[in-house]
Amino acid sequence: MSGPEPDREWELFTEAVDRLVTHFGVSKLVTVHGIPMAMPHTRPLGVTAHATRPELIGGQSSSFGRVQVPGSVAAMIELRLGAKGRDAIGYAIHVPHYLAQAEYPQAAVAALEAVTKGTGLVFPTDSLREAAEKTTAEIEEQIRSSAELSTAISGLEQQYDAFAAGSERENLIAEATPMPTGDELAAQFERFLAERDERDG
Repeated sequence: MSGPEPDREWELFTEAVDRLVTHFGVSKLVTVHGIPMAMPHTRPLGVTAHATRPELIGGQSSSFGRVQVPGSVAAMIELRLGAKGRDAIGYAIHVPHYLAQAEYPQAAVAALEAVTKGTGLVFPTDSLREAAEKTTAEIEEQIRSSAELSTAISGLEQQYDAFAAGSERENLIAEATPMPTGDELAAQFERFLAERDERDG
């Protein structure tokens, strides 16, 4: 299915999708969509995977951790199918916010690559990749002709690189040093207070 999502009767629409899933024997429902992000087009597009079961995304993690986002009919479908024990997986492609209203074939390429990785389905992408190269060349030409745009993109690159470096450092620390549990912290704090009382007493 493609096109604008319904602006009302989400439950009715979701139930209709569920009936189609049953009728056609769909084993896994896959959705893709783009979300505008404060990131430059000169960096790899990020992808956030979500699914009805963690096993479906194969341990893929988001650099954002747990987040709340506005609801969508695709999210509603995933939620309702998951409640019925059906498999559904979705990919949110991180699109540079300044290109969110433009045609951006790079996002379509990233979406199809994510679907291929998650399902094994392979899609012809040659024409999309050609369009992506053409779009990138047009964007670069516009940036070169505007000092203001060039400065803005440079700032986004620095911000993105700092965030990416910070995420990598946090991940390395988290892997190297296991975090103590709440009970362990409480016990340590109680020992500290007890030792302090003994010294003061």
